[in-house]
Amino acid sequence: MIPNALIRALVLLALGLVSAHAEVRLHNLFTDHMVLQQGTTVPVWGWADDGEKVTVEFAGQKASTTARGGRWLVKLKNLEPGRPGVLKVSGQREGQSTVAQVNDVVVGEVWVASGQSNMEWSLAKSFNSTNDIAVSANPNIRLFTVPKLKLNAPTNNVNSKWVECGPTTVPGFSAVAYYFARDLQKALGVPVGVLHTSWGGSPAEVWIREDLMAADEDYQRDILNKYRNDLAKLPAQITAWEKRRDAAKVAGTRFMERQPSLWKPAELYNGMIANIIPYAVNGAIWYQGESNAGRAWQYRRLFADMIKNWRRDWDRDFTFLEVQLAPYDRVNGRMQRTLEEITAQPEPSTWAELREAQLLATKNLKKVGMAVITDVGDKDDIHPTKKEPVGARLALLARKITYGEKMVADGPSLSGAKFSSGKATLSFENVGGGLEARGGPLTGFAIAGTNQVFTWATATIESGKIIVSHPAVPQPVAVRYGWSDFPVVNLFNKQGLPATPFRTDDWKMVTKPEQKEFKQ
Repeated sequence: MIPNALIRALVLLALGLVSAHAEVRLHNLFTDHMVLQQGTTVPVWGWADDGEKVTVEFAGQKASTTARGGRWLVKLKNLEPGRPGVLKVSGQREGQSTVAQVNDVVVGEVWVASGQSNMEWSLAKSFNSTNDIAVSANPNIRLFTVPKLKLNAPTNNVNSKWVECGPTTVPGFSAVAYYFARDLQKALGVPVGVLHTSWGGSPAEVWIREDLMAADEDYQRDILNKYRNDLAKLPAQITAWEKRRDAAKVAGTRFMERQPSLWKPAELYNGMIANIIPYAVNGAIWYQGESNAGRAWQYRRLFADMIKNWRRDWDRDFTFLEVQLAPYDRVNGRMQRTLEEITAQPEPSTWAELREAQLLATKNLKKVGMAVITDVGDKDDIHPTKKEPVGARLALLARKITYGEKMVADGPSLSGAKFSSGKATLSFENVGGGLEARGGPLTGFAIAGTNQVFTWATATIESGKIIVSHPAVPQPVAVRYGWSDFPVVNLFNKQGLPATPFRTDDWKMVTKPEQKEFKQ
């Protein structure tokens, strides 16, 4: 007879063995209501005990693997849109099995939406959005918000879940991302899912891998080393700020100065991008640049390198659609200026230089598009609340670049300039049904001679081209359009899309460093 004590020990041992067997787990991107990308390879991954056989079943496909290092990954292929389904994951080890199930899974198009505050800007705070929120219920639009997280090293999971779009889920979601998804879903007729991952005020370098910047001489010097130097100065700056704050409190005066802080390079890539890779996506929309305007020359390379970084890490040459900076009068700490003061004479502009850097990305990289929004800015607010046209223009670009629709999706952009007989003759592409000036004569054109002094010019549309001149500049050599923090411009094509600001010259920029030539 087996002693009772031994029986109890065997039972406890058995229970211990059972509890030691961890349940198969899915990454938190795989939740009820999720959208899986159609027509491509779709990774599905999670965690399980080493050596555990894991099987994923969905839409008639079955894929199996064995967990290694506590992690597993399988790939589904060429999924097609259809009725919502169930994704089933089962684990099998030593005669024991566990099952995880994800319900209401649809197949369609998946996009990432990222950037700083203008991408983060919620639908609830946007212009005339009350009715849009009220009628937003659509089971074919799914939303996923990546929580804000700064990390020194990449993480591999995310604490969030997919939700169906509707009046209770969309008000706090990115307005630009919602309007983009709404228009895209209507045009394509398939489910659309958006992974929203943005943070107000963030500069581009926090969305890039640190090792990539460390391997580049310019980035090492101008971003990583600069951060370390600034970090050493930060405690003294905070102490000085606290003294000013306390003095204001004693004096009973209002104190609105923000506490000094720093963005650490790569920290949002680590906390908010690495943890959603390699979820299958078909593209990204990006609204950022305000925080890099003072370093626009650097942004020419930095922005393109960020796009290449994401594409390489996702192992997908996906479409990347950006929003060009909206008009905004930065006034450099002065009182808000009137429109007459802003347009008194052409001025140097770091924001114009940043817009040019954004434009260059569309020319230097494949499958990069840019939504121009010179007509929806707010002179005195860095956050223009009219987000619907922004999302709509991004959706047009996606339909053309990603989905191959033959349509006009861009506003006019400069294709050539000739100078003779005291005038400049400008040619354009993306003219659609033709060029037009909205609301009166053309505005925003400036002309200069070899002295590099710009003067507001007269511009007219003649036979599909624009003729620019000014009697004070008898021998012009350069034209700029919309070259201002707050451009007052009105050149469109007949499809209602505004022209991008441009310059014909290559004269030195405000943000170009004095040090050795920055690589392009």
